[in-house]
Amino acid sequence: MKKKIAKKLRQRKRKILNRLSKRSLPEHHGPMFNPGNIHYEMADRARGITYGGIGAMQLLVKNIGLDRVLDSNLRIFKIRNPYFESDHILNIAYNILCNGECLEDIERLRNDEVYLNAVGADRIPDPTTAGDFCRRFSAEHVEILQDVINEVRLKVWKQQDPEFFDEAIIDADGTIAKTTGECKEGMDLSYKGIWGYHPLLVSLSNTGEPLYLSNRSGNSTSSKNASHYLDKAAKLCRTAGFKKIRFRGDTDFSQTKFLDGWDEDGITFVFGINAMPNLVKIADNLPETAYTDLIRQAKYTVKTKTRSKPANVKERIVKQRGYKNIRLQSEHTAEFEYRPVKCRKSCRIVVLRKNLSVERGEKVLFDDIRYFFYITNDRKASRAAIVGDANNRCNQENLIEQLKNGVRAMTMPVDNLVSNWAYMVMASLAWNLKAWYALLLPTKGRWHKKHKQEKRKVLRMEFKKFRNFFIMLPCQIVKTSRRLVYRLLGWNEYFDIFFRAVDAFRCLLRC
Repeated sequence: MKKKIAKKLRQRKRKILNRLSKRSLPEHHGPMFNPGNIHYEMADRARGITYGGIGAMQLLVKNIGLDRVLDSNLRIFKIRNPYFESDHILNIAYNILCNGECLEDIERLRNDEVYLNAVGADRIPDPTTAGDFCRRFSAEHVEILQDVINEVRLKVWKQQDPEFFDEAIIDADGTIAKTTGECKEGMDLSYKGIWGYHPLLVSLSNTGEPLYLSNRSGNSTSSKNASHYLDKAAKLCRTAGFKKIRFRGDTDFSQTKFLDGWDEDGITFVFGINAMPNLVKIADNLPETAYTDLIRQAKYTVKTKTRSKPANVKERIVKQRGYKNIRLQSEHTAEFEYRPVKCRKSCRIVVLRKNLSVERGEKVLFDDIRYFFYITNDRKASRAAIVGDANNRCNQENLIEQLKNGVRAMTMPVDNLVSNWAYMVMASLAWNLKAWYALLLPTKGRWHKKHKQEKRKVLRMEFKKFRNFFIMLPCQIVKTSRRLVYRLLGWNEYFDIFFRAVDAFRCLLRC
């Protein structure tokens, strides 16, 4: 970062902290909101936008060569006039980064002259043209698009430290994408009675990146095509140089006919498996000495002092009104060998026994025991570690939530299954750009510990927060003969990271 920029950042930080300090608060006899005599005028020469961070995204895209790779490998148009494939794909991703929620929001960017200057475009596709672009995709085109994005992803991964490649943890899950349309081809009733589609997500847990997305009919099972995309994800991670690979999934993904093959390929897996009667019978017949108490590790370390827990309002109301309440009393784990019917080799089954008490009001009605089973080929990890690993997979639910309601990649705005699949992949590129933004932050030098913490913080940041602090930056756009200057007009606490990212995006990547 330039010394001049660092000085200005310190001055702006000092100014806002002094303004927010209680010690500098003057005596005030009225409400704080006192706007005064407001007038509106049209600016003559000075122009600004609220999406000043989009320039950094442009630098990122150019640095990793995303636009070039898209145009080289994905051919949708016979004649590229006036738009290339990368123009359409980035148009959808940038719309989401600039607070867009649907295709129609592209229109506001299209009519913003300053935004067009900021991205260096004479014009951008309108919403109707963007929807037509999605409808031009075939299933093969969508697969090529995902492979192209993953080709660029490999470049980003190559910039990481050696410990990044110790183990790739790949999660798989499905989700219901509701739609209110009546004429969308491929939609169907889900097992929940909801009309829509049933997308599959295969993601890298280490970074929260969606590696593969597959759109399926609403009545599809969660595990449909999962083995195919898990194999592709494993191949991608091996190409990147990961030393070990681990698959995780819930009970719908314990596809026993594939377990032998994954084990022979050196892939570790931890899947939930349904509490079938034969497994419950085995668990019931295990001696009590086979069970040990499950001690769960604390999610974080208290740095100051332990605070007292607030009163549980829900539990108090449930007791007062005599509702049925199920409370956990204790947890125990055991294990045994089991060979599924479709497997040639036996696997390790870790069983979690939960002792529950069913209450109504202050009265205990009866005790209940429930079993949860996990199938794995990991014979080194402890039972508690296997249960914890399986539970950690639930963090993928947060990624699904971000894709659905943060990025809004699963709104299904077009008219058929494949075109909505294409839109979903293009929209999720906005989340990938956010992840790559964090992964390319430099962490070496004097402040490497601090910079690593900042990198992890940006990587784990929710999409809305990332957009607010790194994209929604008030900015004046100044065009000169040789430069396009983004003149930032404000300050926030992440500006140090922002300028380090901009400097990093100007440097050549390691081959």
